Amino acid sequence: MAKGLSHLPELKEIGFTATRRLLDVQRISHDPAEGAAALAALTQPAISPAGTRTAGMPITSSRVQALLAALCVFRLLPNGFTNRDLRTHLAPLLGLDPEAMTSGQITYDLRRLRIHGLICRIPHSFRYQVTLAGLRQALFLTRLTQRFLIPGLAELTDPSPPAPARLRAAARAYEASLDDLARKAGLAA
Repeated sequence: MAKGLSHLPELKEIGFTATRRLLDVQRISHDPAEGAAALAALTQPAISPAGTRTAGMPITSSRVQALLAALCVFRLLPNGFTNRDLRTHLAPLLGLDPEAMTSGQITYDLRRLRIHGLICRIPHSFRYQVTLAGLRQALFLTRLTQRFLIPGLAELTDPSPPAPARLRAAARAYEASLDDLARKAGLAA
């Protein structure tokens, strides 16, 4: 490429093109605020227009994890599922006998799932269907918990791990760096 100010427009165009390509690569494909809103809508209590409060669904709760796992199974049922179907699938996931769970407990769970938009009632019946959003959230949150959170926390907290773990080493290095920074700043306890 020729040098000199006479070629400045060409260089400007090349720089502009390169910057556009870089920004296209760096652009995110989703809005994080949407994800935060979806998580809050699921985990925070919901208030109906009539003022009735429905408990949130904390994703680390064993009952919520069992409900989400059951929804993944029920999505395959073309005619939906009933209170009894949910009890039959939920009880073993919680380590209980289905007869130990009351219909009222399951009705409460169904209401929570419905209010939070994970299921919908089939009109003129006592059957429910998993919504598309419900299936997406159930699949994601059960995988997140079982494949990421639990194994990651096990790596970080196991007092005597069978093998060295990269996550534990990184956590210790991070803690040491923070301690070092605090000492340098005169904040060490």
